[in-house]
Amino acid sequence: MATTLSHPLPRVDAPAPVPRGLLPVVLTATFMTTLDFFIVNVAIPSLQTGLRAGPTAVQWVVAGFGLALAAGLITAGRLGDRFGRRRMFALGLLLFTVTSAACGLAPSAGVLVGARVAQGLAAALTGPQVLAILRTAYSGPAQARAFGSYAMTMGIGAVLGQLIGGLLIQADLFGLGWRSCFLINVPVGLVTLVAVRRCVPESRAPQKQRLDLPGTVLVAAAVTALVLPLIQGQAQGWPLWTWVCLAGSVLLFAAFAVHQCRFATDPVVDFTLLRDRATGLGLLGQLVFNLGQGSFFLVLAVFLQQGHGLDALDSGLLFMAIGGGYLSTSVVAPRVAVRLGRQVNALGAVVIAAGLGLMALTVTETGTSGSVWWLAPGLFVDGLGMGLVMGPLTATVLTGVRPQLVGSAAGVLATVQQVGGALGIALLGNLFYGSLAHGFGHAFTLSLLALVALELLLALLVQGLPGGDRKVSG
Repeated sequence: MATTLSHPLPRVDAPAPVPRGLLPVVLTATFMTTLDFFIVNVAIPSLQTGLRAGPTAVQWVVAGFGLALAAGLITAGRLGDRFGRRRMFALGLLLFTVTSAACGLAPSAGVLVGARVAQGLAAALTGPQVLAILRTAYSGPAQARAFGSYAMTMGIGAVLGQLIGGLLIQADLFGLGWRSCFLINVPVGLVTLVAVRRCVPESRAPQKQRLDLPGTVLVAAAVTALVLPLIQGQAQGWPLWTWVCLAGSVLLFAAFAVHQCRFATDPVVDFTLLRDRATGLGLLGQLVFNLGQGSFFLVLAVFLQQGHGLDALDSGLLFMAIGGGYLSTSVVAPRVAVRLGRQVNALGAVVIAAGLGLMALTVTETGTSGSVWWLAPGLFVDGLGMGLVMGPLTATVLTGVRPQLVGSAAGVLATVQQVGGALGIALLGNLFYGSLAHGFGHAFTLSLLALVALELLLALLVQGLPGGDRKVSG
């Protein structure tokens, strides 16, 4: 998601040369946090037994992390602008490592839920710094490749989460069972922390800014009021409180916007970001793209494990088909973007739609009684399209952002991704579960067709991105 402007970008805070180990260090943190978002789904049955956790506690083991992550991202981006992105990255990584240990050693479900919320906040502190560091440390083709590597890492973490979790639980290292899914972060986090000072350059906004506390509280409350019912609503049958929260989120976002535009000296979100067509439309494209991605992983996992009776390890192996396609294109996406500009995003969206359509035809032919391994070709094609979209669309949002707004833009981008995922799960989850009366095959096929429509919408949306004067380069 990068862009090349007809005029050179300011490089106030871009150090040279870039330390050799920068990319592996920041991408290791990205992989850890992405993996932890997905790996817990595999661990739920065994941790529920081990901790004698009830359904509500289990839901919050998953929801607490996602909610804290979404609520903290925008503020975390601004903290990096003010106090230094390397400093905030290191602090977030340290806290993520400590809270991972707390999760793995939790003696009760209540402690585990609290540790997961803290772990989500730590991940929120780290995430925007990675995007901002890549934006300020690299330029030109190197920046395009860096964003491509970032997208590849995110995709691999999402695809491999279920497989790695299944392998860890099956191996039962040192008798740890589900706890190893969290404790594995501890040695990786400590090793990465050691390398931060040597490999990650410090950067911050050119002018030191004050932290807008009222704006911070308002945006955190608004995101929480929006994401909480999206996460919990489906499982609880959309009770009254979910609709009250959703309505309240609209009011809170409105109050936040008024405060930022009229009263904030150093706003948490500078709304001039949205005046740039590439950034504004790029964020909308991210919302549409993430509406489809998170919900697809959900319905696919349910279809495989409940509809076909696959265990976590077998379904994780089938997920590898997506990973194979994703790896094939994510490494070349920056070069394809140089040739195609904004159309690389449209191409990727159409390829995803083709993969989803192929799966829909397969399910229609086989039903729930056929072999699910016939889904592999469609999953591979879907992965090909994902690899073409994720990196270029991210760079579209960030590359033209002024240095003083990089952290804020990164926080907004990461928040849009999380909100899109939660909203997609809520909407497609309703469609999927509401169609189960006609069988898993019917519900899955209907969901796939809805996702095809989303991808075609994305392909149309990116036509509004700047073309000739501002060319996407990765």
